[in-house]
Amino acid sequence: MSKKKSIKEWAEDDRPREKMAEKGKAAMSDSELLAILLRTGKAGQSAVDLAREILGKANNNLINLSNFTLKELEDFKGVGKAKAITIMAALELGKRRRGAEASLPDEVKDSKTSFERFLSHIDDMKQEHFLVMYLDQSFHELKVECISNGGTTNVIADPRIIFKQALNYGATCIILGHNHPSGNPRPSKDDRQLTQKIVSAGKLLDIAVVDHIIIGNERYYSFRDHGEMTF
Repeated sequence: MSKKKSIKEWAEDDRPREKMAEKGKAAMSDSELLAILLRTGKAGQSAVDLAREILGKANNNLINLSNFTLKELEDFKGVGKAKAITIMAALELGKRRRGAEASLPDEVKDSKTSFERFLSHIDDMKQEHFLVMYLDQSFHELKVECISNGGTTNVIADPRIIFKQALNYGATCIILGHNHPSGNPRPSKDDRQLTQKIVSAGKLLDIAVVDHIIIGNERYYSFRDHGEMTF
C-alpha cells in the first residue's frame, strides 16, 4: 500500500485543495481559497502566488476584490475570462449568503448587526448608497431599502420618501445607513445635518430614528455608539 503524501509533497497548485480536505475551510487563508478558484497559476508562479498578487492589488480586502470588474480581473496575467468569471461568481454567492442570513427576522440588537445587514445590500462600494432599515416595535427587521444611490461624494435622501415607506411597512422605528466610497466612515458635516433633519421629521410622525450607520470598507461609524443619537 502506498504511503499517503503529505501536503508538502503535493504539486503546489494542488496544496490548497488538499489542505482544505485535511484541515477544513476555517484553516484556509484568503489567498489559498482564491487559489482553489484559480486552479492553476502561470509560468513561474503558483496559483497561491497569483492569488496573493490579486489580493495585494485589492489591499487584501475582499470587499475591494468584489468591486473588481471582469476586465480588471482579466488584466492579471494568468487570469482569463473563465477564471475571472469564477472569482466574480464566488464573491457574489458569498454576498448573497450574507444577505440571506441578514434577512432572517432576528432582533437588531446593536450597531454591528445593522452594519452587517446594510453591507449585504450594497452592490458597489465605489458608489454611495443611502439605505433605510425599517423595524417593528420589537426591533425586528421588516425591510431594508435603498432610497438613493450614485456618485462618489454624496447622495440625496428625501425624508418624505423615507417616512412614506415607513408608514407603508408599518414601521415604528428606522435605522439609517450609507457608505463612503472613500473608505473613511467618519461622518461629515453634511451627514450630521441630514441625520438631524430626518430625526426631526421622524418625531413629527412618532417614528424613532434609532441609529445612523456609515460604512467605509470593512469599518463603520455608529452615531448611537458615539452618543450622537438618542430616542
